Order: sequence, then C-alpha cells, then structure tokens
Amino acid sequence: MEEIRLQKFLANKGICSRRKAEEYILNGDIAVNGKIINELGTKINPEKDVVKFKGNIIENNPKKVYILLNKPIGYVTTTKDQFR
Repeated sequence: MEEIRLQKFLANKGICSRRKAEEYILNGDIAVNGKIINELGTKINPEKDVVKFKGNIIENNPKKVYILLNKPIGYVTTTKDQFR
C-alpha cells in the first residue's frame, strides 16, 4: 500500500474529520512509531506504521463490511415526503 497523509488516515478510520485531525496533530495528540508528530502533511504507510491517538493504538483493518438492505414496498426513505 502506498503512503497517505496522516490526516486522511485518521479520517478514514473514523477518529475525526481531516480538519480536526490537523488540530490533534498540532496539539501533539498523535504518535507514529512512538514519535509525537507535530507537522502537518506527514505521510505514513498504514501497513507498516503504528499510529497512536492519545495513547491508544489505531487498528488498521483494511477489510470493509458492506451491508445491503432492501426497502419494503410502501416505505419512503426521504427527509421530506412529497405525498403528505
């Protein structure tokens, strides 16, 4: 796997948004391979590097689970029903 920016890695793992990740990096809340990262734009290799957020290891589980749901007939999935 190729290297990606640390902000993107954190966002992809559901830790926070990319903008919030930048704040965490600047605050020194992120460590890669035991070293505190304070510089934006740092790239990591998710397969090799160990990333910690506030002391907790972020697991790199590359497998995604997709769930397919079928909507029953007569149900509406919208925020505004045009027929009511």
